[in-house]
Amino acid sequence: MSKQTKVSQVYTVPLLLTPQPEGGYTVTSPALPELLTEGDSLAEALAHVQDAFAAALEFYEEAGEPLPAAIHPAPATIALDYVVAVP
Repeated sequence: MSKQTKVSQVYTVPLLLTPQPEGGYTVTSPALPELLTEGDSLAEALAHVQDAFAAALEFYEEAGEPLPAAIHPAPATIALDYVVAVP
C-alpha cells in the first residue's frame, strides 16, 4: 500500500507588516481584510501568517463566497521581493 501526501495549495497574498509602538509587528492584507495576526518579531509575525490565512480561507469557504480577486493560486515559480535587515 502506498502512502499519499496531500499537497497544499499555495496562494499569493499581499501583506502589510506594521511595527507597533510597544514592539512587535501586526500583519494585515489590503486584499483580505479577514487576515490579521501579529508577533513579537518579524519572523514570529510571518510565521503566524499561514494560520491567519487558513482561518480567513475557512471563513470564505463556510460562507460559500469566493476569495477576493487579488488572492489567487501562486504560479509554479514565485517571484518575491524580500526585505532583509542588516545590523
